[in-house]
Amino acid sequence: MTDTSAPAGGTAYADFHRRSIDERDAFWAEQARLIDWHTPPQTVCDYSNPPFARWFAGGSTNLCHNAVDRHLAARAGQPALIAVSTETDTERSYSYAELHDEVQRMAATLQALGVGQGDRVLLYMPMVAEAVFAMLACVRIGALHSVVFGGFASASLASRIDDAEPQVIVSADAGSRGKRIIPYKPLLDEALRLAQHRPAHVLLADRGLAPMDLVPGRDQLWRDLRETHAGARVPCTWVEATHPSYTLYTSGTTGKPKGVQRDTGGYAVALAASMRHIFDAQPGQTYLCTSDIGWVVGHGYIVYGPLIAGMSTILYEGLPLQPDPGIWWRLVEKYRVTHMFSAPTAIRVLKKQDPAWLKKYDLSSLRTLWLAGEPLDQPTAQWITDGLGVPVVDNYWQTETGWPILTIANGVEKASGRIGSPGVPMYGYDVRLVDENTGEDLREPGRKGVIAIEGPLPPGCMQTVWRDDARFVKTYWQSIAGRQVYSTFDWGVRDADGYWFILGRTDDVINVAGHRLGTREIEEIVSGHPGVAEVAVVGVADEIKGQAAVALVVPRDPAACSEGAVAQALEAEVLQRVAGQLGALARPRQVLFVSLLPKTRSGKLLRRAIQAVCEGRDTGDLTTLEDPAALQQVRDVVARAGAVTA
Repeated sequence: MTDTSAPAGGTAYADFHRRSIDERDAFWAEQARLIDWHTPPQTVCDYSNPPFARWFAGGSTNLCHNAVDRHLAARAGQPALIAVSTETDTERSYSYAELHDEVQRMAATLQALGVGQGDRVLLYMPMVAEAVFAMLACVRIGALHSVVFGGFASASLASRIDDAEPQVIVSADAGSRGKRIIPYKPLLDEALRLAQHRPAHVLLADRGLAPMDLVPGRDQLWRDLRETHAGARVPCTWVEATHPSYTLYTSGTTGKPKGVQRDTGGYAVALAASMRHIFDAQPGQTYLCTSDIGWVVGHGYIVYGPLIAGMSTILYEGLPLQPDPGIWWRLVEKYRVTHMFSAPTAIRVLKKQDPAWLKKYDLSSLRTLWLAGEPLDQPTAQWITDGLGVPVVDNYWQTETGWPILTIANGVEKASGRIGSPGVPMYGYDVRLVDENTGEDLREPGRKGVIAIEGPLPPGCMQTVWRDDARFVKTYWQSIAGRQVYSTFDWGVRDADGYWFILGRTDDVINVAGHRLGTREIEEIVSGHPGVAEVAVVGVADEIKGQAAVALVVPRDPAACSEGAVAQALEAEVLQRVAGQLGALARPRQVLFVSLLPKTRSGKLLRRAIQAVCEGRDTGDLTTLEDPAALQQVRDVVARAGAVTA
């Protein structure tokens, strides 16, 4: 039997990965030297109470020191944070020295408002520099930040307030998206009315975008306290490596929020190592990540990762098409961006625009584009690769892991990826493909299984679920039969060369007449039709079969959305394609045509909302919906098609 579980690529990376597993402590002791320690770790990995891993126990450090203070001697005048907003048409660059000053003012302000080591500070902020100041200030004084995506609905925000129990909430008058003002203060006030927990204070950045009603004694204006604490000197609080740095609530949770808890030392080491080994980054280079600080990518690769590496990082508030489809490329030219991180959804949006925008600006500084968040399809990958003329690297990870599980480690050994694959397991991750029923390792190429990780999880991954160790164990470590391994809840397959492919969530499974079918598998086949631009497949209730597949298709020819004959012809071809490759059982009961699919602002398909519309149910919380018109289109086509459920 051929064991294809080892990473693909050259021998240098394969040996690097193997050593990270076989000589775990020695390997991570070396990586720990990439950051500053106040007290050196006494133990590299304490795994005496699995599945809980205590990385670098006995050591003490500080995230803010490693991101800001340690660079002052060599690069105080270098840009550290470049805040760009096409919503307010502003750009402001902060050097490492200026960032140091702003963070200390914020740290002094939080301390004056009663925040101390171990306290929580909840951030409900737009993509503005003050949000980064607050994150860094929290970890500077040993407090935990909990960032909630700006504009989240009041009820969802309230549940997170009750779970985190913050001493202070940092917010703003408003955010903006597509030049549409989104007042935050009324949403926050309503959340605080609904919440059981009452924070001592609310600190507000007034951008002058929306009026605010201030609550006397509770609400404080940042501009006033910033002046009060001008010149403040707040030393870093050295905390244990295992001290929590932040909690981040996973998107799409229902019921009690699930707060991913991250440590300090392990996270700092993991990010420092990823900047070197995965991103091949050097101090003085510039990083543009188009994510949001409300997501894990924003934490790791807008804020902490680039700053720990001594880079300049761009914080971008705006859309990829505003003021025109060349905005991101203008930023690449202006700030000599070397590393760019985005999502396939954003690139697909740009792909619909005039390709001349890719040629208008000097992109010679750009070395690589990384994409994550959803599977990268071949046409999109080829289009952006040809347009930029630089490597495009896919990567796969989760809020829970904090940094990539699967990608290409070009900082260790240059290697080409494979279209449709995020890559190979990263160092420190003992990734397995397992049978969901038996727990058996699947080593032969082409076998479909659940992607799992043997413990201990490497540094930087979640410590536990905030205040709920039992939930951490039950949710992540007890779902695979007969063994204690971390489940990603994603289906995957590995080819003969060791490249991994993601097939979709294990819970994105429909049961058709007793047969379990992955919606992602059906989507892959439908999207392979040359007339299909995008597709979402959901399972809807069926009186006879239990469930049936329904496909929502964005056609390349808009006529399919309005002309019956064109739609019927394309539908017939799609159905024939699915039946031919997966069998008649997998053939969608209906194919509905729309011009865009409902997605979150981070680019994820809102499958549950689509399913709810198809079944005539309430869609529930749509806080993260990018464009309400997309879901309304689904409602309209479902209404025209008649009852989808049967």
